[in-house]
Amino acid sequence: MSFDLILRDARLPDGTATDIGVAGGVIAALALGLPAEAAEVVECGGRLVSPGFVETHIHLDKTCTIDRCACETGRFPHRAMERTSAIKSTFSVEDVTDRASRTLQKCIGHGATTMRTHVEVDPLVGLRGFEGVKALVEAYRWAIDIEICVMPQEGLLNNPGTDALMVAALRNGARVVGAAPSYDSDPAGQIRRVFELAREYDADIDMHVDSGSSAAHLDTRLVCDLTEQYGWGGRVACGHLTKLSTMPLPELDAMARRMADAGVALTVLPSTDLYLGGRDRDHRVERSVADANRLHRLGVTCSISSNNILNAFTPMGDGQLIRMANLYANVVQQAMPEALRDTWGMFTSNSAKLLRKSDYGIAVGNPADLILVDAPDPVAAIREIAPTLMGFKRGRRTFTRTPVVLHRPH
Repeated sequence: MSFDLILRDARLPDGTATDIGVAGGVIAALALGLPAEAAEVVECGGRLVSPGFVETHIHLDKTCTIDRCACETGRFPHRAMERTSAIKSTFSVEDVTDRASRTLQKCIGHGATTMRTHVEVDPLVGLRGFEGVKALVEAYRWAIDIEICVMPQEGLLNNPGTDALMVAALRNGARVVGAAPSYDSDPAGQIRRVFELAREYDADIDMHVDSGSSAAHLDTRLVCDLTEQYGWGGRVACGHLTKLSTMPLPELDAMARRMADAGVALTVLPSTDLYLGGRDRDHRVERSVADANRLHRLGVTCSISSNNILNAFTPMGDGQLIRMANLYANVVQQAMPEALRDTWGMFTSNSAKLLRKSDYGIAVGNPADLILVDAPDPVAAIREIAPTLMGFKRGRRTFTRTPVVLHRPH
């Protein structure tokens, strides 16, 4: 059998040593000692080869805007939304496309081959953010598959005109409907309206919910109820959920089982939640990051993602999911091998499950979306924030990073 590409001496995430043969953009063979007849042969040297990373929650429309926003004047109150809202009138379609491209290229270079990006619509920005990001879906299909989640960041029921914009985006390419109920005058009403839209347009749901320092009230409970009522299990995700980090373990476990039973996924966003969390305190500041490992063990589909990058919500970031996993593992103090292997799944296999990707993973017949990592296994990769050295989308090389070479004196 002839191949277009062979990755020789690869180490899979489960520890298996193999060669990977690719033909016609799909994985055609997994075996040691594959014949050398191929257009391209990559010597992996026993390094980790992973299926492409999956970014489940990012905001390309407002990335790279931190230098446009007014400066912070204090730790609290924090006004990221107000600072962002004030500059939305400066967004043009071309501006959004340019800024989003810069961040998207970084994500690709750090191993992302699949992405769900949230995009805001409201009377201030109209559909400019949506159109600016939508232009990238086809332009970057050679490297990454992008789906758009349209969301009402600044309110839906209390923000006339937003609902019509949500509908317009869903009719023109958005595949997921989002929510931010805490910014609405009627949080429960927004959640119910989002489920109505999802049913009307056969869309998945991905909400921003339950950020805060008290779990006395959780909108996620209503999300679980509606998910079961409408049979939307496996199609609903909740991002942030920082309130889970404040719950006593018996209450947390009960909530996790409720989410697992309903089919509601969790996405943790460590960088943003660390930066924004605990702003109401001047000492003993809370971490504000939910322990996704614990929820994973109780059956919840969990993912780790970047969220905002270089804007008022998160002034730092580079789209590197391995770095995000390392940050998360430090924060929730889950650093043993079993936990780190589970964490690896939170931006690979579990994230693909959240996005309902049925052909994901390194298996014969699946698309050859592959990442070469400068580490022997997922545990070492997360512990050391190992760089990605090479990426392939449907068997075609998308980026290359040269390993560090030390130049010893002669």
